[in-house]
Amino acid sequence: MEQRVLGRTGRPVSVIGLGTWQLGADWGNVSEADAMEVLRAAVESGVTFFDTADVYGDGRSERIIGRFMAGNAGQGIMVATKMGRRVEQRPEHYTLENFRAWTDRSRINLGADRLDLVQLHSPPTAVFASDAVFDALDTLVSEDRIAAYGVSVETSDQALTAIARPGVASVQIILNAFRRKPLDQVLPAAAAAGVGIIARVPLASGLLSGRYTKNTTFAADDHRSYNAHGEAFDVGETFSGVGLEAGADAAAEFAAITGGLPGGTTAQWALRWVIQQPGVTTVIPGARSTAQARQNAEAASLPPLPQAELGAIEGLYDKHFRATVHDRW
Repeated sequence: MEQRVLGRTGRPVSVIGLGTWQLGADWGNVSEADAMEVLRAAVESGVTFFDTADVYGDGRSERIIGRFMAGNAGQGIMVATKMGRRVEQRPEHYTLENFRAWTDRSRINLGADRLDLVQLHSPPTAVFASDAVFDALDTLVSEDRIAAYGVSVETSDQALTAIARPGVASVQIILNAFRRKPLDQVLPAAAAAGVGIIARVPLASGLLSGRYTKNTTFAADDHRSYNAHGEAFDVGETFSGVGLEAGADAAAEFAAITGGLPGGTTAQWALRWVIQQPGVTTVIPGARSTAQARQNAEAASLPPLPQAELGAIEGLYDKHFRATVHDRW
C-alpha cells in the first residue's frame, strides 16, 4: 500500500489506516477475538497505522492493540492514541501532571515504553491557545514518554491554530464528501507547514457505505442512536453532523455518481475521494469485521476519481449540505 510521511513525525504510514473506536465501545459489541482478527486482517492488507484513544472502552481498545502489537513486533506499525476525554472538559485539566498520568496509563495499556503519537482528544477551544499546554507536550517528548504529539479537532479554526504551533506533528480532522470545509484552508496550511493530516469519519458514520436508509435503526449502545442529535458529544462526530435523513438521501446520490466507475464499492470510492485530496496523509475508517478491514484497505489500489465525478460530488455537497454544514465546523 502507498505510504506517506505523517508530518513532523517523519514516519511513513499507510494511506489507509484503521480507526479503532469500534473495538472499544460505542458501535455495538465486538469480541476481543474478533477485534484481534480485524487488526490482523488490516495489517495483512498493508495497513501500518492504528488510531485509538484512552477513552475507547475506557482503555479496552488500547489494551487489545497492545496485545496485538506484543505478538507482531517489527512490522512497522505506528500506533496513535489520544488523551483528555476521561475528565470533564475544562481547560484547567490540561496540565503536565495530568498528561504524565494519562500517558503512563496508555503506555501500560499499549505495552509501550514510548508512545508513537499522542493527540489531544478534541479539547476545548481555549486549550489550543495555551502556551503552557504545548510546553507540557514538549516536556513529554523530552522525557521520552512520547515520540511526537498532535491534535484531534472539531473545527477548522482549531486546526489552523494548532498548525501554527511548531511542535504539532499532525492534525486529525473530520473529512469526507459530506464535510469539505477542511479543503478550503486547513489542508493547504498543513501541507505548507509540514503537518500531517489524519482524516477521520471518512464514511460519515457509515452513510457513505450506501447501506443505510433514513429508516435504519441502531442499537442503544451505538453512538448513531444515542448521539444522533449531539446528546453525548459533538454531533459532528455522528453522521458528520448532517443527520441520518438528509445523509441517506445524499448517500444514494453519491452511490449513483460512483456506481458507473469500475472496480470499487460505494464505500471504497468514498475512501478514495479522501485519499486524493492534496494534503491528506492517511484516512482512518473503522472496521468491525475482517471483511470490512480488507475492503477498506483495497480502496488504496483504486485509481483516482475522474474530474467529472469529482465535480458531481462537489455539486452534491452544494445541494445538500453547504448551507447548513460548511460554516458550522
